[in-house]
Amino acid sequence: MLTEHGCSIAPSTYYAFNNLAASARSVRDAELKDLITAAYEDNFRVYGARKIWRELNRRGHTVARCTIERLMRELGITGAVRGKRVVTTVPDPSAARAPDLVDRDFVASAPNRCWVADFTHVAAFAGVVYVAFVVDTFSRRIVGWSAATTKRTRLVLDALEMALWQRDRDGYPPGRGELIHHSDAGSQYTSFRLAEHLDAAGIAASIGSVGDAYDNALMESTIGLFKTELIKPRRPWRTLSQVELATAEWVDWYNHRRLHGEIGHVPPVEYENTYRLTTAKPQVTTTS
Repeated sequence: MLTEHGCSIAPSTYYAFNNLAASARSVRDAELKDLITAAYEDNFRVYGARKIWRELNRRGHTVARCTIERLMRELGITGAVRGKRVVTTVPDPSAARAPDLVDRDFVASAPNRCWVADFTHVAAFAGVVYVAFVVDTFSRRIVGWSAATTKRTRLVLDALEMALWQRDRDGYPPGRGELIHHSDAGSQYTSFRLAEHLDAAGIAASIGSVGDAYDNALMESTIGLFKTELIKPRRPWRTLSQVELATAEWVDWYNHRRLHGEIGHVPPVEYENTYRLTTAKPQVTTTS
């Protein structure tokens, strides 16, 4: 280009320019892009700049958030964006309802004090798949879930039974009279079978209102993440078994690796383990 305007360039100058070492910034950017891509792929391709920044710092890579934002733009990757909520609750006007013991206060002082429950639907080629969840409000951990092609009481019972089994397997079963199970007023949650099951386990039933996002806000948030991070990006879904397998993988990631801002940007299982370590009573030893 310059030679066309009468500017002569010595061959040695041209080759020296092309052989210049890459700048420190460009080298650092290339390294960070690899780290960003790895963190993005490791986390269901749903993390935005804020969570990528948190994740890299947890991995020991100190980097500014604005740098992550710039490099993500260059890479053309973005975090998942939530869509609109779909109401699946159908009340049973004739069913007796438990009182609302939560009153929209989802702050728990310890694990196994308050569980919230709800279910959603997934459109599949073979028909609608319903997925139910039980979440511990202390840590946001999904302690139980189930999937089925019908939304009968068995769907929510299976999720509850998994939650009880999970806590028992971990060595921290809920104490009788200490735990509240909160849901909306859907017919599955006001059924006699579920009430009987909760009573037998020493769990207090709590029922909010129907289709009120604020009344079961924490559960609505979890279902929103499930839809945004798993269901929508991987459409189309074909069968119940495909949804079940993918949900199992997502729940494992959600509990053990996903960063949650509400609990200090750590995974739920890590948050619970830290709580137990800091509240455990020291062993008393005696010497003879």
